[in-house]
Amino acid sequence: MRKYSGEIGLLLVAIIWGTGFVAGALSLESLTPYQVMAIRFLIAAVLISVCFNKHVRALTKSAIGAGIVLGVFLYLAFTLQTVGLQYTTPSKNAFLTAINVVIVPFIGYLLYRRKLDKYGVIGAVLAAIGVGVLSLEFNFSLNIGDGLTLLCAVFFALHIFFTCEFVKKHHPIQLTIVQMMVAFLLSFLVVVFRGEAFDIHVDAKGLLAASYLGVFSTTIAFLLQTVAQKYTTETKAAIILSTEALFGTLFSVLILHEMMTPRMIAGSILILIAIVTAETKLSFLQGPSGRRMN
Repeated sequence: MRKYSGEIGLLLVAIIWGTGFVAGALSLESLTPYQVMAIRFLIAAVLISVCFNKHVRALTKSAIGAGIVLGVFLYLAFTLQTVGLQYTTPSKNAFLTAINVVIVPFIGYLLYRRKLDKYGVIGAVLAAIGVGVLSLEFNFSLNIGDGLTLLCAVFFALHIFFTCEFVKKHHPIQLTIVQMMVAFLLSFLVVVFRGEAFDIHVDAKGLLAASYLGVFSTTIAFLLQTVAQKYTTETKAAIILSTEALFGTLFSVLILHEMMTPRMIAGSILILIAIVTAETKLSFLQGPSGRRMN
């Protein structure tokens, strides 16, 4: 079990993010997307700083620098996703965001000339296809929103990759504290610039949903993600986190009573095959001699 602690942790993150689809939909009934981002990152920054005050005092310049990089990547990814959603459909937005799972393996190759693991790449492609089957309505025309969402996928991929890099040198909690603070500061500046800082018309349901995003989908999920990525590779992390779409669909069916369709089932199966491929390298298809069975 300990051998797969990183993978299990990331799967829990994906489950939490899956519930976040429902909370996000409820919060946006009374808040703007930028207000939701500011609230969730404010809650995360305050909670983590209070709960782990000892780590705040122990922050080093290098940890602060690494956290700032992660915070900027995280904020840009969320912002581009939010702005992109205004010009494209939610299904295409979800799929194009999930393209980050394919981008992650190539970042290591391009920046550090790391050898590509063929099973990791195959798994990443299968996961992206699975998310596409889950999300897309098969309208393949592209617009400005799609371009912004693709750019968002690049920043999510950079965030996943460099989280794996930075946790080798810095404490995961310290990295999470700094990146949440940076993401909140950037979110707050945008909300002020847009004149939305004091223009809040929120009901109890919207506030509760936004608080859920802050506590669970941001504080707990990103803290767990940062810690878990210390024990697995960036490619596996990206593939497992892509199951967010699977769990988002599942919770939408269970809570919002959306209809389960054959397309949803097919997409879910593809994502599961992707995880099995990346995790096992299909070793169960090999005979005793190590040769692949026909």
